[in-house]
Amino acid sequence: MKKSNLMTSIAFALLFLLTLNVSAQEFKGLDKSPMDAASFPTSYKEANKLIKITYSRPQLKGRAVEELVKEGDVWRVGANEAAELTLYTDMKLGGQLVKAGTYTFYVIPGQKEWTAIINTDLNVWGSYFYNEDNDVARISVPVTTAKESLEAFSIAFDKSEKGVDMHLGWGTIRAAVPFTK
Repeated sequence: MKKSNLMTSIAFALLFLLTLNVSAQEFKGLDKSPMDAASFPTSYKEANKLIKITYSRPQLKGRAVEELVKEGDVWRVGANEAAELTLYTDMKLGGQLVKAGTYTFYVIPGQKEWTAIINTDLNVWGSYFYNEDNDVARISVPVTTAKESLEAFSIAFDKSEKGVDMHLGWGTIRAAVPFTK
């Protein structure tokens, strides 16, 4: 009887040890450029959204925006995957109709203006595979300089006279992209 209990205990202990190793998960650490989303209306209490963007938020960490975002090059608007823009209703960007749906959102930064781009490609890493042939709409918007510097790249929406403005900010650089109904 004692031998049977000893063998059962050893078998149980081995099974327990094997189970611990099998069920252990490998979780990644926190992303250095965490994902975020901005939408309009901005209140979480309002379920009927007009527009939403999902993007990653890179940090300056002592660097200049110009080091991270090259003038004249297509930028994914954030870090990691290209930003994904969802329109819940048909809207216009620079007079060009954009049907409700999900798109990628890029910009081409310049000193005095940025070109905002809506593109049909989805699930794109960065802007490495950007294809201009898949652009739906483009608009050039002026760039302004703010007094306050933003450490993390940020996007916010607010209501405008004719629709919604999407504000992009990083460091002291600011740009507003107008969407109209």
